[in-house]
Amino acid sequence: MIRLVLSNQRGGVAKTTTTHTLARYFADQGLRVLLIDTDPQGSLGAVLGLKPRHYLHQFVVHNYPFQECLFEAYPGIDVLCSNRETALTEQILHGVVGREMVFENLFSKVDREYDVVLIDVAPSISMLQNCALVYARHMLIPVAMDPLSLQGVGANVESSRLLNAAFKLDVRPVAILPVMVDRRLQMTAIVMESLLELAERLNIPVLHAIRVDAMVTKASRARQFLVDYDPRSRAAEDYQIACQELAILLQEQTNERQLQASA
Repeated sequence: MIRLVLSNQRGGVAKTTTTHTLARYFADQGLRVLLIDTDPQGSLGAVLGLKPRHYLHQFVVHNYPFQECLFEAYPGIDVLCSNRETALTEQILHGVVGREMVFENLFSKVDREYDVVLIDVAPSISMLQNCALVYARHMLIPVAMDPLSLQGVGANVESSRLLNAAFKLDVRPVAILPVMVDRRLQMTAIVMESLLELAERLNIPVLHAIRVDAMVTKASRARQFLVDYDPRSRAAEDYQIACQELAILLQEQTNERQLQASA
């Protein structure tokens, strides 16, 4: 099973777009995908036009049946949506013993029918992000072409390091995804150069860049997946390549872990 958190401490870096575009890619490969939104803004449900009866809060705090909290966004893609009550979820978890293990304990019991679990987290270091990382163990870091977004890479790496030290885990970044890339801008060149240097120093692969594209915003306003709204758009083409690269990386890491386990 693939478990992956999409995270950057900077907002506006296409985390939600990347999450549901990845989900659609995996679903189109015949895989069963679970999307989990832990952001109180509920962006994942909003951009896909979903109206579930129950949300993450009801599942985590009130023990509602898992299936009652899901919404099918597309054949093969189920979504556990978030709303403003998610902020209350986090407050409640702060008083729970072993709170970082809550997602591990909850989702490991219900995720067996899925091949892929993708988690969209809020643009901040939070308890729910820590829960998501402990459960998933892997993260993808989208990075927009601005210095603050670049700083988010270091914050994510440090967050995973602290979790590893505290719980003896192996939480790691799988890759960095440059997004909203406009090669005509000087700032893009500056950020990309720094990003590649940072990635090399941290030994994190960098995926194919996603070009800036107005179709992304238009697809969100239309409540559609990008590939449905305009499959020939620049961003759709770039995401296809990046998703393929990510799938290969994930398979290589799976093979590596299996070899280590058998050694």
